[in-house]
Amino acid sequence: MHPLLRRFLAAALILMAPAAWAQSPDTSDTEVSLEDGGGSSLYGSLMRPAGWTGGVAVLMQAGSGPSDRDGNSTLLTVRGNLLKLIAQGLAAEGVASLRVDKRCIAKSAAACPGEDKLRFSTYIDDMAAWARYLARQPQVRCVMLLGHSEGATIATLAAAQLVKEKVPVCGVLSLAGAGRPFGDIRLQQIRDRGAPPAILDKVTAIEAALKEGRTVEDVPPALRVLYRPAIQPYLISQGAVSPTQAAAALTVPLLVLQGDTDLQVTVEDARLLAQAQPAATLALIPGANHMLKIAPANPKANIATYADPTLPLAPGVIEAVTDFIHQAAPGN
Repeated sequence: MHPLLRRFLAAALILMAPAAWAQSPDTSDTEVSLEDGGGSSLYGSLMRPAGWTGGVAVLMQAGSGPSDRDGNSTLLTVRGNLLKLIAQGLAAEGVASLRVDKRCIAKSAAACPGEDKLRFSTYIDDMAAWARYLARQPQVRCVMLLGHSEGATIATLAAAQLVKEKVPVCGVLSLAGAGRPFGDIRLQQIRDRGAPPAILDKVTAIEAALKEGRTVEDVPPALRVLYRPAIQPYLISQGAVSPTQAAAALTVPLLVLQGDTDLQVTVEDARLLAQAQPAATLALIPGANHMLKIAPANPKANIATYADPTLPLAPGVIEAVTDFIHQAAPGN
């Protein structure tokens, strides 16, 4: 594989479509489960702070690809514990949270219809179901939906659905969320990483077909991890979604949080989301990458942080999240 393409594939991880790889999370949280209505169960971890007497509970949605409840993945060795660190940070500030294994992943692996049957709406529906579950728990006054990367758009769309159902949703937290169509971001990532012209031309053609709702059979081996036929229907459904339109339609408070050394999405994406929803709170975290950890702009050093669970979240991340929670849900 061309070395430039290899670097791109590492950087493109977070915009991958889902896959049925599994990983068992290492967590001491209270294990919870949710029947999916089709004879299978989804699983997650509910973390209540010591002495918690009630208030907001935050439901977390991981980014794309084979991401488990902690935000980790078997793909390209992502082991940064992003969502687990956020849950621990929230607990230290007195906020309860629930993070879940995505359908097809980790303990929720058995609830997989096959990756060729997954659609973007699958994860929206799953997050909405978990939010209803969380809202029914004792002492939970309202639920905030937190999504990372692709999960930010999922959280935004799930929140709009739940508000219509009058489920007590009191805010959305978009962390490193896309502000442009996902296909456009993938194409830019490949271009920015210096992919060879032949690869760039092929990706451009594939993305154009997907945008038109057409699948592509002729996918070069080097690109099959991104565009293998089984996940193309998912990519088509994902591409039909506008992150800015989703943000604009929100009627609950929105936090848009973004690091400025992120290789996946950019500060411009965050600004586009904030512009789409004038009531949004925009929080830019200096020096934070896509894993919301301090990292340089250099791609190799930046991506190296993805595999290090000992690195803490960047300064300002938990503060921005908890400040937003307390402002959006007074009395928490």
